[in-house]
Amino acid sequence: MLLRCHLKRALPQKVSCRFCAVMGKLQSKLKHSTYKYSRPDGFRDERIQTKAFQEYSPAHVDTVSVVAALNSDLCVSGGKDKTVVAYNWRTGNVVKRLKGHEREITKIACIHKSGQFFSASRDKTVMMWDLQGSSQPRQQFSGHTMVVTGLAVSPDTSQLCTGSRDNTLLLWDVGTGQCAERASVSRNLVTHLCWVPREPYILQTSEDKTIRLWDSRGLQVTHIFPAKQHIQTYCEVSEDGHKCISCSSGFGGEGCEATLWDLRQTRNRICEYEGHFQTVASCVFLPRALALMPVIATSSHDCKVKIWNQDSGGSSPGLGGSHMPRSK
Repeated sequence: MLLRCHLKRALPQKVSCRFCAVMGKLQSKLKHSTYKYSRPDGFRDERIQTKAFQEYSPAHVDTVSVVAALNSDLCVSGGKDKTVVAYNWRTGNVVKRLKGHEREITKIACIHKSGQFFSASRDKTVMMWDLQGSSQPRQQFSGHTMVVTGLAVSPDTSQLCTGSRDNTLLLWDVGTGQCAERASVSRNLVTHLCWVPREPYILQTSEDKTIRLWDSRGLQVTHIFPAKQHIQTYCEVSEDGHKCISCSSGFGGEGCEATLWDLRQTRNRICEYEGHFQTVASCVFLPRALALMPVIATSSHDCKVKIWNQDSGGSSPGLGGSHMPRSK
């Protein structure tokens, strides 16, 4: 998989990013580029990049919207071509290509250590797939009136929670495909859902700038975190379930931050990670095995991925950019 960013050569006003999932024949390329980037504070940064990367033949014929890990070898992707693709990222081989949605794929949620996963779409539906089964969806979930923008599977895999721009959350029985609970909050345009490990709680971000914690037992809001100044685009919960992170929209360095929260009794803000200059699209806790300290990764529309020290708020100097950590 590649993150390709194209920046204009002189004083760019816009930055366009294209996210491509590719596989097939493996190629190695050496890429050289020089660009200038103007920051809001007037600083002009000129950089020369030389990157070697591996490239596979395309898996999709249009923009890729989402990629998720199914297990240590397999990934699942979906995009504007209405297709869900399961592939082995180590070899670049397509394992299965699945069609059933009528519009763009927006979210994918996987049942880890299995061959099962879910895909959400702009066609207002969610489909359940099984790599060991046929090419037809194992289950279809229909109940939203607008694009499905949130998807989370319960730790015991018996329930599925979906969210939409129609202001509603739906809780489904995975086995029967029936809707068990429905909840609606005015102006709650869902952007992402994440189930807290080993708990009945679901974390949700929204375009109304809030982060909500739901109890799946009755699908009721149990906590609302202090409102942010910008749309909350994404959320993630740590493996131990003690912390969560959300990220914000923004432009020119205004907003554009990720925020670490305590999910235990206090539920206070722990730290903020500032350094991106456009909307932060996603944020994740990286496995502890990859670093000596707890770290967080963020990706942004400014075409940068940043690695942060979870405790200090400092970003990796190797990735460039400034950071202004605030802790509380």
